[in-house]
Amino acid sequence: MDEVGMGESGQRPEGPDADVFLYEGDVREWDAEVAGWVPPRPDAVALVLEAADLEAVFAAQRFARVDDLRLEALDDVSRYGGGSRELVMRSLRLELASALRITENAAGMMLARAESLVHSYPAVLESLSHANVTVRHAEILVDDLDVLDPDIAAGLVGRALGLAESLPVGSFRRALRRLIDRETAPTLTERHEVAVRGRRILVEPAGDSMSWVHALVPSVEAHAIYGRVTQKAVVIRDHDRGSTRGGEPGDGSERSLDEIRADVFCDLLIDGTVPQHPKQARGIQATVVVTVPALALLGVDGVTDPAEVEGVGPIPIERARELAGAASGWMRVLTHPETGAVISVGRTKYRPPPELAKLVKWRADRCMGPGCSKPASQCQIDHSVAWADGGETSVTNTAPFCQGHHTVKHHGGWQITHLGDGSLEWVSPHGRRYVVKPERHLPTFYPNAA
Repeated sequence: MDEVGMGESGQRPEGPDADVFLYEGDVREWDAEVAGWVPPRPDAVALVLEAADLEAVFAAQRFARVDDLRLEALDDVSRYGGGSRELVMRSLRLELASALRITENAAGMMLARAESLVHSYPAVLESLSHANVTVRHAEILVDDLDVLDPDIAAGLVGRALGLAESLPVGSFRRALRRLIDRETAPTLTERHEVAVRGRRILVEPAGDSMSWVHALVPSVEAHAIYGRVTQKAVVIRDHDRGSTRGGEPGDGSERSLDEIRADVFCDLLIDGTVPQHPKQARGIQATVVVTVPALALLGVDGVTDPAEVEGVGPIPIERARELAGAASGWMRVLTHPETGAVISVGRTKYRPPPELAKLVKWRADRCMGPGCSKPASQCQIDHSVAWADGGETSVTNTAPFCQGHHTVKHHGGWQITHLGDGSLEWVSPHGRRYVVKPERHLPTFYPNAA
């Protein structure tokens, strides 16, 4: 074997480097540390980027597989009840949401985005599969282009993808919005007329007995609302500062302008009236169901169980005591057992009497569809074993469903069994089993042995 790795002069290196080279054919490998060079090692940021790239690659695969699931469902509608395309998709959303343990709204968005990426924007899906864009870039692109005319979206997708591959998410969102606005400016009036039909409000839980109230309204009205609330809040703040009722400055009791704005917003919506509204709509107050452990309400030492508001969750017991003694708009339900509860009327009545319906809804607290959060007070009472098939009107055969899950239960290919304690077993069209438990359990009474 020939000796390799000699210096340019052909001489063996001398000094500390003389014994650190290896022979392998005619290639010499220097000891990296002795030579003063080390191979590059990924730092912490590089490791995060590697995980992010993998996330993008797997997300692209997930979108493709979700669309395969959608096509399979549409090819085999009998599995999903054999109904209309809308009903099949409704049942499929429930299947996907239950399997992934996400909301049906999230499952619906996943299905829609998957369909668009696979069939309308395959170049975007390809870019995502190579981690040239993030999942969020792809979602923003699809969501913003899908609301456009298909021909306009097709003309913009190339430029939109270029922006997505070169800009961070925030800058990309703004640049894409400008691109769309320039392209669609001539049709702004018509698009606004369509968009205004989607106005709505929704509530998003924020924890610690707090929630966000979101309102999608026309921009002019939105700024007018904020301006009026702010004006009222400023007047109240100045009044409070000029009086002695708010406590001494610096004691932490003075409300900030944001706090006052939120209070004014609630006061106007809960107590305010509008003369222009029909008479039937005036004076309507919110009805909230508050469930309070009786001993906690009475202040018994050692009892700290929280109260609960239907559709909201736990609230401080002090707040519950305030509500329990307030206006008639609050329905108070004490959790101390009362043996006079109506739990069944057998086959004598199809429609549950008010006492039974109230008990069934109170036990469930929410729709008994998998993952559903609609308050039970807004749901329909359904017989698990149909009345026509001999089912009784009782707490062991009834449960509340929202309109959507009521429809899927009867026509979406699912099998539902009441387990007797208020729990429901849902078996999906693919045979997967999900058990939905009620939020509360009814007390069980046993006869005295004596």
